[in-house]
Amino acid sequence: MLSRMNAPVLMPQSDYEARTDFVTELASRLHAYGTTAQRLEAAVEGVANRLGLDCEIWSNPTGMILSYADPVRGQQNGITRVIRLEPGEQNLSRLAATDQITEDVLAGKLELADGLRAMRALDRPERLRSRLLAMLSFGLSAGAVAGLLGANAAGVATAGLIGLVTGVLAVSAAQRPRLNEALEAIAALVATLLVAAVATFVAPVPVKTIIVASLIVLMPGLMLTNAVSELSARHLVSGTARFAGAMMILLKLTFGTVAGMQIVRLLGWQPQEAVAMAPVLPVELAALAVSAFAFAVLFQAARRDYPLVMASVLLGYGLTRLGGEVLGLASESFAGGAFFAGMGVAAISNAYGRWFNRPGALIRVPGIILLVPGSVGFRSLNFVMERDVFLGLDTTFALVSALVALVAGLLFGNLLVPSRRNI
Repeated sequence: MLSRMNAPVLMPQSDYEARTDFVTELASRLHAYGTTAQRLEAAVEGVANRLGLDCEIWSNPTGMILSYADPVRGQQNGITRVIRLEPGEQNLSRLAATDQITEDVLAGKLELADGLRAMRALDRPERLRSRLLAMLSFGLSAGAVAGLLGANAAGVATAGLIGLVTGVLAVSAAQRPRLNEALEAIAALVATLLVAAVATFVAPVPVKTIIVASLIVLMPGLMLTNAVSELSARHLVSGTARFAGAMMILLKLTFGTVAGMQIVRLLGWQPQEAVAMAPVLPVELAALAVSAFAFAVLFQAARRDYPLVMASVLLGYGLTRLGGEVLGLASESFAGGAFFAGMGVAAISNAYGRWFNRPGALIRVPGIILLVPGSVGFRSLNFVMERDVFLGLDTTFALVSALVALVAGLLFGNLLVPSRRNI
């Protein structure tokens, strides 16, 4: 994870344990803030090398093993750390802060002990204001995505309201382990019932579109993309585990939706469907702006990085449209727009990291968020649960095509402009 990786930083041998403690803490932080296995391992090995350590690391979504050796004293002074961790989530502000602390330590601006304390100080509890803003962002993102999917005004308002309810559930579940385990199923059940109630008693809305939009933040599109990326990098255990986790989330969302529809039938409700139409340009631009702000909040970016994150969301969406519609790269068998956008976002994020000495994830992660095919996987499982196997298989092929195209684009982008630090 480092620039200027050629020259190791010389440390007194008495600092051996301090160096291993620092690298271990760094690895735990990168994992907690959503770094994929291949990026995490390359970054940690780079830092260890700069600190004069031989380090071998193996990571997966729920833990890691780090083995250290002092190149001067030999293997007899080796240290092995086995760490059990919860799956990480994107936190761009703390990722950037961790990166800066590491840079300061390697540049000699901070002592190892001070750097370690600075990293641990990042674990401050979230303020009430942050939790309320996160709840609001669930609603904003849901309404914005509904607008992008062509929902009518009633549908956009409904999606926003249900997204807000989902946000309340998600924030509450973060402090309640039992509720957190069933969050996706409960959220999908509540969303389905609320959409059906609106479509039955208030106004016609595109029911399935609103369900997808209201649950968009919970859908594991980014997790699926990371899983395929890890598999493509031959991190088979981590990629398989992450893929299995994503599929389980999709299954819980699907179960909640199907159960909600069964309750609607038992109640005798007759939801009135509205047809989703392609959004007009002003609506599309407004929805993009709102969704960009919402994702900046949900990815927990620092306030000074909000403009950068929002611009990255718009960049990814614009490159998709440019590649698919203008350049004509898209076809029935290949998601050319996703490939072009992935390549462009990866190259630009790596260039940003090199020029400004900051994590490329500040551009890469928000840049692909509207491209990840989590909603496609959700629809595929819904079709299968409704016993429409052929349509389910067709949607599955679309999911695979989108995933492969997006990951391939990211890989090609990394070839065009190599990353600075692998984060």
